[in-house]
Amino acid sequence: MRKHRPTIRDHSAEANLFARRAFVGFVFVTILVAVLLSNLYTIQVDDHQDYQTRSNDNRIKVIPIAPNRGLIYDRNGVLLAENKPVYNLEVIPEDVDDLDASLSALTQFIDISEQQKNDFLDDIKHNRRFKSQVLKARLNEQEVARFSVNQHKFPGFSIEARLARYYPFADTLTHALGYVAKLNKKELAQLEAQEQGTNYRATHDIGKLGIEKYYEQLLHGQVGSQRVEVNNRGRVIRTLSMTPPQPGNDLVLTLDVGLQQIAQHALKDMRGAVIVMDAKDGGVLALYSNPSYDPNLFVHGISSKNYKALLNPDRPLINRTTQGRYAPASTVKPHMAVLALEEGLVTEQTSMWDPGFFQIPNVDHKWRDWKRWGHGHVDVYKAIEESCDTYFYDVSYRLGITKISDFMAQFGYGDLTGIDIHEETTAILPSKEWKEGRFKESWWRGDTISVGIGQGYWTATPLQIANAMNILVNRGVNHPPHLVQVVKKDNDVTQINNEDKPPVILKDPRHWQVALDAMHNTVQKTSGTAHRAFKGTNYDSAGKTGTAQIVSIAQGERYDAKSLKERQRDNTIYVGFAPYEDPRIVVSVVLENNHGGVQIARQLMDYYFAANPVNLARNNTP
Repeated sequence: MRKHRPTIRDHSAEANLFARRAFVGFVFVTILVAVLLSNLYTIQVDDHQDYQTRSNDNRIKVIPIAPNRGLIYDRNGVLLAENKPVYNLEVIPEDVDDLDASLSALTQFIDISEQQKNDFLDDIKHNRRFKSQVLKARLNEQEVARFSVNQHKFPGFSIEARLARYYPFADTLTHALGYVAKLNKKELAQLEAQEQGTNYRATHDIGKLGIEKYYEQLLHGQVGSQRVEVNNRGRVIRTLSMTPPQPGNDLVLTLDVGLQQIAQHALKDMRGAVIVMDAKDGGVLALYSNPSYDPNLFVHGISSKNYKALLNPDRPLINRTTQGRYAPASTVKPHMAVLALEEGLVTEQTSMWDPGFFQIPNVDHKWRDWKRWGHGHVDVYKAIEESCDTYFYDVSYRLGITKISDFMAQFGYGDLTGIDIHEETTAILPSKEWKEGRFKESWWRGDTISVGIGQGYWTATPLQIANAMNILVNRGVNHPPHLVQVVKKDNDVTQINNEDKPPVILKDPRHWQVALDAMHNTVQKTSGTAHRAFKGTNYDSAGKTGTAQIVSIAQGERYDAKSLKERQRDNTIYVGFAPYEDPRIVVSVVLENNHGGVQIARQLMDYYFAANPVNLARNNTP
């Protein structure tokens, strides 16, 4: 058998194959190198500025600086809201060798509860150890002094101060000033939506109620910033530059803190509200709701125990001056008289017989007067002076609800007064449309009778009552109530000009004087319902009393306060002004289930005219 010869290796073919593979490898490597060089060029040349900026961002940080909140003063320059230093004990954990031992030793000088200690230890677990953490907030002066003397024993521990809102008059001005408290997520979201979030980057607190909330943007100021250099761990190495914050504007209010204190003292433990207005421009001189509460409790976070204490039946959290709803009662009778005169239903000489009750023709129900035996012959002056219900039952029945509602709306009833706080209600000015919308019922003529004496469905706030009277004493000129009169920024002072609302215009302006003269009789004549309270004053005042029923009294029965529960007793109201010839102030007092509003009004007027002497010449009407 013939043997095959082994195949000899083709070295030429192998060389060609290697050359081809080497070429492909070389091309592949060349492409990779080209890509690498291209990326290096892009990073180091094309994107150099971008990466440099990013590097600076890692190296330089901008720290916001909170502005000082603007101060609030009363009309006489008395400080009502200030920024007071608060001292916190803070610790940099990294600088403390033995934290547990230091905390134990510290309790010899400062009382630290287990809760505060646990909260602190929990905080440092979630934060970098070189950052300062609060161990105890709001140290008192004794604690600050004791620690300062022994600070050398506690490396890493220090006392830091920041400014926090403080209200020196505590509960005297709460419902007017409001308060500031911790900024929450909802408020922060609202600020972001309003493109104000940047200005609150360093802010802890925000206005929650009253003036503090209404004028938040003016009081807050503009945030500042500090550019600092930090290392790769975020530690601040040095400060590069600083833009100081701009403090908020200071506000000067129309309020007189002295009048506020008189109101607070006079109300004592009674539930009620006091309004004092400047008759010349509508500035609110006093706005006090009782009971009140200390707003300082909310500034640093109120405890659950303290908050629960405020949730009691006396409802101190409600601002009764602008949110309390009360039947205005007989305080609307002067306005009703003006309307009756305007409509020609009565004249100054018109007289009617009051038997002590009023009846609608062919209806058995009797609407009784407060004076069971009646007032006899009554004209418009006597009807206001002695507060004759029967007279106004008859007037309102003949006027009808539509005319009453339309006319009273011009005096601000059933609407917001526009005062510069957000906490305000419209209350209720009844009308046919209102009853249909509220109860799905038609308006009956009998519904109008009680409205004629400010009761029935009608409710009003003490501020609305004062505002309506202010319009009356100014003969239709409408000066809206307001609380701020001056805004101060550094050396610039801006006067707040509050534009008047459309006036109430009568066909016969003489009708204003009839109502004003009748209210003068109420105080000056011996038969007037407010005569006794203003004996011996050196000023000449006028006004109108009112008593609002809380519970219905059956036909034939008499009102007996002693037989009723305290919260079922009548509310009493007084609204007055002085001096009579040239009114300077209007006072409105509402007391829940109590009496004495006239006496409180006198205390307020006595204080005002003692502090503000004017022409007090009396018109000694017999």
